[in-house]
Amino acid sequence: MHKFVKSALLTGAAFSALAAPAAVAQAQVSEQPSATQVEEVIVTARRREESLREVPVAVTALSSERLELTGAADVTVLQQQTPNATVQVARGSNSTLISFIRGVGQQDPLWGFEPGVGLYIDDVYVARPQGAVLDIFDIERIEVLRGPQGTLYGRNTIGGAIKYVTSRLAPEPELILRGAVGSYGQVDLIASGSAPLGDTFRIGGAIASYNRDGFGENLTTGADHYDKDVLAARFSAEWAPTADLFFRFAYDRVEDNSNARHGHREVAGTAPGSDVLPSIYDTRAGLGDDNSVETEGLSLTAEWTINDLLTFKSITARREGNTDTVIDFDGTPSPILDIPAYYADDQFTQEFQLLFNGARWQGVAGVYYLDGHAEGAFDTILGNLGVSIGNGGFVDTESYAVFADFNFDLSDRLRLAVGARYTEDEKTGFVNRATYLGVGQTPLTGGPAATPLVQNTLYTNTRSFSQFTPRISVSYDLTDDLTGYAAFSQGFKSGGFDMRGDATATPDTVDGYDPETVNSYELGLKGYAFDRRLTFSSALFYSDYQDQQVTTQVPTATGIASFVDNVGASTIYGAEFEGSLWLTDFLTANFAVGYMEAEFEEFIRYNLTTMQYEDISDLVVVQNAPRWSGYLGLTWMGDVMGGQLAVTPSVSYRGDFSQFEFPNPILDQEGYALVDLSAVWTSPDRRWQLALHGKNLTDEEYRTGGYNFPGAVFGDSISAFYGPPRTWTAALQVRF
Repeated sequence: MHKFVKSALLTGAAFSALAAPAAVAQAQVSEQPSATQVEEVIVTARRREESLREVPVAVTALSSERLELTGAADVTVLQQQTPNATVQVARGSNSTLISFIRGVGQQDPLWGFEPGVGLYIDDVYVARPQGAVLDIFDIERIEVLRGPQGTLYGRNTIGGAIKYVTSRLAPEPELILRGAVGSYGQVDLIASGSAPLGDTFRIGGAIASYNRDGFGENLTTGADHYDKDVLAARFSAEWAPTADLFFRFAYDRVEDNSNARHGHREVAGTAPGSDVLPSIYDTRAGLGDDNSVETEGLSLTAEWTINDLLTFKSITARREGNTDTVIDFDGTPSPILDIPAYYADDQFTQEFQLLFNGARWQGVAGVYYLDGHAEGAFDTILGNLGVSIGNGGFVDTESYAVFADFNFDLSDRLRLAVGARYTEDEKTGFVNRATYLGVGQTPLTGGPAATPLVQNTLYTNTRSFSQFTPRISVSYDLTDDLTGYAAFSQGFKSGGFDMRGDATATPDTVDGYDPETVNSYELGLKGYAFDRRLTFSSALFYSDYQDQQVTTQVPTATGIASFVDNVGASTIYGAEFEGSLWLTDFLTANFAVGYMEAEFEEFIRYNLTTMQYEDISDLVVVQNAPRWSGYLGLTWMGDVMGGQLAVTPSVSYRGDFSQFEFPNPILDQEGYALVDLSAVWTSPDRRWQLALHGKNLTDEEYRTGGYNFPGAVFGDSISAFYGPPRTWTAALQVRF
């Protein structure tokens, strides 16, 4: 089946590629879109509204309508519909987000480590990944910007950016109620609405409750495993006192009380309860099921249209989060390798923008400030060694940036865009790592007071990092419907401190690690063909990834050593093709294909035995970088029972990939396909909507993450985390 899926996706890509010359040959196009023409897509990839066709950036834009028709539950659906992207729940968590785009990202969500793909909620940067697996409700669209976005977005967008854009409040009173039931006891309830209070002021919001029994069970405690218990809310107020002024205050909160998620043992051990369970969703974890994640944020956006040329915009925001969780690495009732942990963070950001809109030039310039604090503590309880290792600390970050990005119409068809950003980061890190005699929680996580057996690490250090990141592109309209572009951009992610660092094993850890950079070169072709029945975007890219930050933990005789190194360099290149095609008046196809080659040119690692650094690039691979990824969905729309019925079967494919830089045949995932089916009926007045969504209909078993701690001391704790099984959901929505 996988070969068939790949062939189908490649055939679709080849067909669409052949359509591009047809677009060049077109002499005339329709002035107005017909019922079978793809509508123009508007995005804000460059912080201003533009046609997707004219933006010299690789962007996947998914509207709320498209997400609704495919039954998208949360942002992890982006992995299926975006070429060369990994967007999934982090190992050992329920709502922590892990993202890679074009092979660039960060798997470790520990405080102090920063993502390589930036997440934005209405232009507000979300610094921490905890609670960032956002459920999809009350949104306008999601944009995925592929490749480094170091000019306009800057902070930690070395791989790309995900923009979660919520809906503006409706001008008329509105109330929408939605309920859903499904497999594994799923019950979801969502209410959203808005109301004008006078001619210039509106209020609105949404609240959502998501509940589901577990896909499996903790056989030791009897609790559900892989369940869902989430309450999310979003409220906003909008005020437009004049035609030139607009203010928006927004507040959001997520509470995730789903049970802790432990891995499935992939190999049997010798300890009681260390067998390989038949169900990949079951566990025998004895550490418990307590888990709590709370995140919230508020923002104030102000826009002032000074005149036809200038608009001033201010975005002020504060966010904070708290997580208490446990991860039982060994998956047995015994405390062989148990990790209780907590995380806490807060951030304040301020951004000022000045947008320009001239007759033949447009652009934006601005300044950005971030003041962030992230802290936490966790224990590594090693029952077979009779010790517990406590890790605790914090990282304070202060970041300043100035940026500008402008595009100029050199002629009616030729455009030049130039941009740059200068960033200064200052980070202060405190790391405390100590080994305590005995099995149980250490003082760092609330255990009883005790004197360390060994004080492995105890230091405070401050480092500053700065970087100039440019971008330049040239685009040319080959026809009224076809645009080609060439672009160069640079991404930057600042250095930091390893919160797990063991100074007794790796003395250099107290110095921290350096920034990493990506130089990206891109050629793209976008446009319409076949009288605008087809819209497509394509890109060829080449990335030179330098000073790459890689995090690994290595089992040792006395515990676990952590490395965060600037390992060297890798080369990543590939191609992407995506779009939509009206096949008939009733049938539309959406497709995406990604191809990627990634390899390390240099990988420098500290040898614990020789105490020397050595190049082991011939032993490693780039993680989360499948060679092929693809999506094909067909949507049929027709009149049924007086309303409109939309039926969407789809298939997504993800090729072989490694979970870590060091390949592991037990944990690495072979290529797999997911087959989904959705049917949505909408009444003629759009008041009523009935939907049925089936996910993973072939019940594919596929790994999304894992831990690798072999050896008798660690109970051969090689465990994996899996994506959801086959599920069905039925939903009813009514508008008032």
